[in-house]
Amino acid sequence: MSVFGAYFRLVRVGWVLVREGVISALPEHDMPASARMVRATAGLFARRRVPETGRNDRLARAIERLGPSYVKMGQFLATRPDVVGAAFADDLSLLQDSMATFPREAAVANIEGSLGRPVEDLYVSLGEPIAAASIAQVHPGTVRDNAGERQVAVKVVRPGVRQRFAADIEVMYLVARMQERLLPQTRRLKAIEVTRTLEQTTRIEMDLRLEAAALSELGENTRNDPGFRVPKVDWERTGRDVVTMEWIDGVKMSDVEGLRAAGHNLDQLADTLIQSFLRHTLRDGFFHADMHQGNLFVDDQGMIVAVDMGIVGRLSRKERRFLAEILYGFITRDYVRVANVHFEAGYVPAYHDVASFAQAIRAIGEPIHGQPAETISMAKLLTLLFEVTELFDMETRPELVMLQKTMVVVEGVARTLNPRFNMWKASEPVVGGWIRDNLGPKRLLADLREGAHAALRLAEAAPEIAAKAEKLSLDLSAMADSGFRFDADTAEAIGRSEARHSRSGRFALWLIALTLVYIAWTLT
Repeated sequence: MSVFGAYFRLVRVGWVLVREGVISALPEHDMPASARMVRATAGLFARRRVPETGRNDRLARAIERLGPSYVKMGQFLATRPDVVGAAFADDLSLLQDSMATFPREAAVANIEGSLGRPVEDLYVSLGEPIAAASIAQVHPGTVRDNAGERQVAVKVVRPGVRQRFAADIEVMYLVARMQERLLPQTRRLKAIEVTRTLEQTTRIEMDLRLEAAALSELGENTRNDPGFRVPKVDWERTGRDVVTMEWIDGVKMSDVEGLRAAGHNLDQLADTLIQSFLRHTLRDGFFHADMHQGNLFVDDQGMIVAVDMGIVGRLSRKERRFLAEILYGFITRDYVRVANVHFEAGYVPAYHDVASFAQAIRAIGEPIHGQPAETISMAKLLTLLFEVTELFDMETRPELVMLQKTMVVVEGVARTLNPRFNMWKASEPVVGGWIRDNLGPKRLLADLREGAHAALRLAEAAPEIAAKAEKLSLDLSAMADSGFRFDADTAEAIGRSEARHSRSGRFALWLIALTLVYIAWTLT
């Protein structure tokens, strides 16, 4: 898409926000006079209507109109009322349960095109859609195999969603570039790299074969875990645009009253959720990265069942080790240890003082301890963290963006189950156990084993490395004898660039000359 098209879409984003009354609904508190004037002007263009649902759904309607990328962002914020406010969180919660469905006929066409077989040969029955999200929707179905008939869930990609996302992501890149150019102090947040991560993960999410593979992998990792599981995949009926999986009977985690009525222990569910997430992250280095309330069910046995594995995250062993050290340092109030880990990981430049950074970390960690859990605001802690890290030139780590986002979401979901939930206290058993198993004597054995494997791989690659080194040496020698040469394409590109600069230079010289002539004429 052209740059002009991206600017046009950015203007459209602003217009949709104005028309749906999002801008005029912003709180006036602490707004400068100019911002209040913009807010009042936007109110003149807002759509006049009374919501049929009895509550204001301005933001949800606006984001739903803007496309899948904005819906994903909205789903994240829906679990954080302490960040966006209770009213906007209620608006955004509609994105998880009330997205518009597309016709069954379009879903059938996608299924047949993806699997290459008539839908009647694949399913005994395929019902009307029962749930819709930004990327796909779900249909109930029935299949027949050697074990008899069984109920399944059939997830089908929305028609045209890939083209729409390509346009949306261009606007996000435009905003990221504008932010880095106009607000230099925010460059450490690496907005462009974060946008690139969003683009990659969402493109993966739109290929349902990869979601099926993620479900299968997480299922193997968690088959012996207490209180957590994922649906089984029907690989015969899975393709790029469709995934068929086990049907889940249960209560959504967003239905707190339903969970309570079913006799589930909400406090235990909150602890199980955060501990399962940390277990997947630290033990396996592979986690569900879209664990909002709409993707979590509780079955009759009290097991948490996670669905919609389109977005997943991975951490290497080194990253997991540093993460565990940092979390455990916060839990045990060992702020010097937390500071040292940040420096060892390269998160903070080496020219800063460790003791000063540990002091700043203490300012973040101390509010966690000695207070009732319900008084601890993760939003305030994150705000303080950003202020502190900016002082110490700590850049955003793109590889950890997904983990940071998911951790906040999971904590928000747990807090809806237990308002007094303390994420730090609940995570201590898992993090502490992983520390003992992986940062003690067992770590030495694991490091020795990995070192031996690395040495073996290096030995196997030695002939190829030697051949490449010899070729590089010959190329350098030839370059020293004959000079440095460009290929034809490079030379042509340099010529075009020089031609543009030459035209600009001639124009500038003519302008200067005319200016001098004008000055001389005025002085005579």
